[in-house]
Amino acid sequence: MIRVLLADDEDLIRVAVAALLDLEPDIEVVAHAADGKAAVTAALAHRPDVAVVDLEMPGLDGIAVAAELTRVRPDCAVVVLTGHGRPGHLRQALTAGARGFLPKGSPGGALADVIRRVHAGGRYVDPSLAADALSLPPCPLTPRELETLRLVEVGAPVAVIARRVHLSTGTVRNHLSAAVQKLGAADRAEAVRTARDNGWL
Repeated sequence: MIRVLLADDEDLIRVAVAALLDLEPDIEVVAHAADGKAAVTAALAHRPDVAVVDLEMPGLDGIAVAAELTRVRPDCAVVVLTGHGRPGHLRQALTAGARGFLPKGSPGGALADVIRRVHAGGRYVDPSLAADALSLPPCPLTPRELETLRLVEVGAPVAVIARRVHLSTGTVRNHLSAAVQKLGAADRAEAVRTARDNGWL
C-alpha cells in the first residue's frame, strides 16, 4: 500500500480527493492536514510515502511544505496540486523538491497515477505547464535587485531593507527602481507580482 498524506485548506476538496483515492486498491490515505504547518507535523507523525499538498495554503504554502519535507523526510515524495498554476510556480516547486505538479482540474484517475509514479521514484509535470515553463524568459534582474525586491514583498520599508542588505537607502532605491524598469512594471508591487509569477522570487 502507498501511504498518502493530503493537505488542503478546503475541507470539501480534501475529503473528495480522499474519497477518490480510497477507491484505489493500492493507495491508503493515512493523514489529513488543513494548512502547511499541520502537513509537516502530520508527515513526521504518520510517515506517508507521498504527500499531496495544495499550492496555496495558510502558514506554509505547498512550495514551502515541499522544501521542508525534502529536508526532514526526503523519503516522502511530494506532489503539488494547484487550482491555477503558473509556470513560475512549477519552477519553484521543482526547485523545492516536489516530484509532481498537477492542476486540480486533471482527470479523476490522474492523481492516483501520479502518486504511483512518484512513489516509484519518477516525476510528473503537467505537460501544458511544462511547455509554458520552458518558454519563460530568463530573469533580467541582478541578485541584488532580486534581494531588495524580495524584502519589499514582505513589507519591509527601504530603511530596513538597507540595514539588512548593508547598503545605503539611496542604493536600495536605485535597485528597486531598476527592477521596476526592467520588468516594465508601474510600481514596486507590480514588479513583485511579475517576478513572483515568473518564478524569480
